[in-house]
Amino acid sequence: MFATRFFLAAIATLGVAACSSVPYAQRISARQAAYAAAAREPVRSFRFFELYSWEPLGDSQLAIYTRPSEAYLVSVMGPCPDLEFTNAIGLTSNLNEVQVRFDKVLTGRRDFPCTIGEIRPVDVGKLKSVEHEQRKIQSAQRDAAGDSKPAP
Repeated sequence: MFATRFFLAAIATLGVAACSSVPYAQRISARQAAYAAAAREPVRSFRFFELYSWEPLGDSQLAIYTRPSEAYLVSVMGPCPDLEFTNAIGLTSNLNEVQVRFDKVLTGRRDFPCTIGEIRPVDVGKLKSVEHEQRKIQSAQRDAAGDSKPAP
């Protein structure tokens, strides 16, 4: 009886995981595109006093917020283990400055640090406008037969 319940629970879990992987990939892809559209030219370093927030954008890219209105798109050299799924990260810095090819992203105790390969400042205002555009939905009106027609 226990084995049957366990088997059914495992199948249900795998089914849910399989269904949710496509939307996750699409969501990450959309977030990467939004940050790329709002990112400026690469810089060699940025001043770092405090980590306000961060967002993983795959296994080799993340957004670092040092303030609510100041963000950086950081790419690491190669895939970074657990970057997408870790609960916390750390950044190395020297004299409150994070530098390309010198400083690292830390994802946990057991993993090697991930060397930063590129830093691009993000125009947070532009990012918000890109996100606003992505949230717009296409509305459609239905006729009496139930067919939908795009709204004019």
